[in-house]
Amino acid sequence: AIMDEIKAQTARDLNISAVHAVLRRLEEKKLLTSKMGGATSERGGRRKRMFSLTKAGKMALDHNMTIRTGLYQKIPNLTYQFST
Repeated sequence: AIMDEIKAQTARDLNISAVHAVLRRLEEKKLLTSKMGGATSERGGRRKRMFSLTKAGKMALDHNMTIRTGLYQKIPNLTYQFST
């Protein structure tokens, strides 16, 4: 589901191994936690790992959004003239 959402938002194909590596690193940094869900017949009896954002993860997201918004707002408003 995470990979599908990233693909839908960015229109980029992802490698599942890359997504797993990022999730693992975020969990090591205590920005995410995970637990195993129950097995389902839909998944061929396999269990699904469920991820949750930690308080530290939410704070990191908020901090990054503040920085990005601040940088974006510093871009001067440009007027483009198009010739026909």
